[in-house]
Amino acid sequence: MAEPEHVSVTVQVGEKRGCPEEEGKDTPSKKPKVEKDHKNGDPPVKVDEEEEGPDGEAVDGEEEGETFADMMKYGLTELDVGILRYVSDHEGFSGILKERYSDFVVHEINRQGQIVHLDDLSVPPEAEEAPEPEPKPEDCDVLTEEQKKKLGELQLFKNKEDAVPIEVMEDTKEKRTLLHKAIKTQFPGIETKTEEKEGRKFIVAYHAAGKKALAAPRKHFWPKNRGSFCHFVLYKENKDTMDAINVLSKFLRLRPNMFSYMGTKDKRAVTVQEIAVLKITAERLSHLNKCLMNLKLGNFCYKNHPLKLGELQGNHFTIVIRNISGTDEQVEQAMTSIKATGFINYYGMQRFGTTAVPTQQVGKAILRNDWNEVVDLILKPRPGAEKEFLVRCREEWAKSQDPEAALKKLPNKRCVEGQLLRGLSMYGKKNIVTAFGMLPRNNRLMYVHSYQSVVWNTMVSRRIDAFGLKAVEGDLVLKGTTAHVLSAEEAETTSIHDTVMPLPGFDVIYPTHHVGKGYRELLTADGLDIDNMRHKVKDYSLAGAYRRIIIRPTDVSWEVIQYDDPRISLVHSDFEKLENKPAPVYNKEGKHRALRMEFSLPPSTYATMAIREVLKVDTSIKKQTQLNTTWFN
Repeated sequence: MAEPEHVSVTVQVGEKRGCPEEEGKDTPSKKPKVEKDHKNGDPPVKVDEEEEGPDGEAVDGEEEGETFADMMKYGLTELDVGILRYVSDHEGFSGILKERYSDFVVHEINRQGQIVHLDDLSVPPEAEEAPEPEPKPEDCDVLTEEQKKKLGELQLFKNKEDAVPIEVMEDTKEKRTLLHKAIKTQFPGIETKTEEKEGRKFIVAYHAAGKKALAAPRKHFWPKNRGSFCHFVLYKENKDTMDAINVLSKFLRLRPNMFSYMGTKDKRAVTVQEIAVLKITAERLSHLNKCLMNLKLGNFCYKNHPLKLGELQGNHFTIVIRNISGTDEQVEQAMTSIKATGFINYYGMQRFGTTAVPTQQVGKAILRNDWNEVVDLILKPRPGAEKEFLVRCREEWAKSQDPEAALKKLPNKRCVEGQLLRGLSMYGKKNIVTAFGMLPRNNRLMYVHSYQSVVWNTMVSRRIDAFGLKAVEGDLVLKGTTAHVLSAEEAETTSIHDTVMPLPGFDVIYPTHHVGKGYRELLTADGLDIDNMRHKVKDYSLAGAYRRIIIRPTDVSWEVIQYDDPRISLVHSDFEKLENKPAPVYNKEGKHRALRMEFSLPPSTYATMAIREVLKVDTSIKKQTQLNTTWFN
């Protein structure tokens, strides 16, 4: 199949708004028989408090353009990770993806197949059952307006002091209790304590989203007829799912694992998804809407079950590609093709990291049990721009091989490099497996999953090269959760949309045609035994999984729109609708053209790969950065 000329999308840095307190991440599931990943494209993996890339660099979007472009000179391209082919023959065209984060909108599709929206901020009646006896009407007036103002400023981090003292004029236990209750009810995230100064009693209010934020939650009365879990819709802007959950957990004084969800969502986007939390009332959650930035909670209800990763049916995307160069005819051909045929279900570039040392190389070293190589790849000096403290850390390691000395160069010890160096200093360089175990499990598994993914991409490109978009004898299809090899007769009546390819592992079978045999050749060249994918360390034993070759989006629609002001949003968000803000008005005579597209995808499918098929782009940050530099110059 002929490859068209690559014309790439460019990425521009858009608006950025902050919200305090971030840390932690959950662990992914280990052994899928049929791949049912919970992500709509892997966001950067998190290590505790900072957002981290796969190799530990904090990803904050604040790098200067030249520095970032310099770093990306050494980044991966699609060719490096096996993303080689397209399925359609229409002519590609250029455009700007995510010029603003509001150009990329994701709505979760829940277990019932419904698109999740934030459209109701009210608290359900049953949520008004208070955990304690209802306060008397006069109890609500124990705070003066001046005190409420100061407490509100404290809650929003707007005052210079770190506490607000309120003198108890009538010093009785009942009066103090009322003050404590009133403050905590009306100002979520604020904690209180009683202090005595010069014979006078004070209730001192302070912000709980600090070192005591993760203390065990208080036990509250919970009605037996109410479901134990409050389910709600989380609307977020420019923040990934774990960032948002960490913010909620600190304001509510909960551990993050009290929250459950069906999938993580992109950071640089507007996303809407369902979240569940154990024994927290809708009323408490609703109060948070007063003080959270870029987050809104609504559509509250109580149920008897949490949410589980992978339970979602997919995600619905609304994406704006700005400043497109394609004609209306080219756009029509591209969108008609993706609606009818679909796109190759490649793992997107975010699966493989953005630095000069790809995650799949580390994964390959882990699978080969070459632990010295693992340490070398993560800690050695590398080309490209990095934060200065990481450069100093790597230089120290290269010079002294002393983990404690290298660790001292890091201000944040919880990045990947810091975790590994801490493990090496504790267990020694002869116990690298144990030292590497200091990294969170999801970070460690990310490396081996990345290797599986690049193998899958490479083999699927070979499969498309060899046989095109037709099922052939020796291909695999799923019957239930079990893979079945197609006979020649079966292949005649089987659609390419039903065929799957395996990720390598000990619990999968491979196509019986020559492309299937290529798996063995590829793994052998990498020093791995395809017949022995069980690892000495159980975590790194790969079961394998099956993944569809071609994905055809559903609910596909599109329009070409024109606009003048690049700063305005071109998508009417759920929150804007709730606030009765008017929908975007497109100027038919506008000087800029944009493609606004909508489609739904199943879990573990990358929207960037669908966009790649439409535009015929190279979606790597390296290529996008090169074109972005050209765009601005």
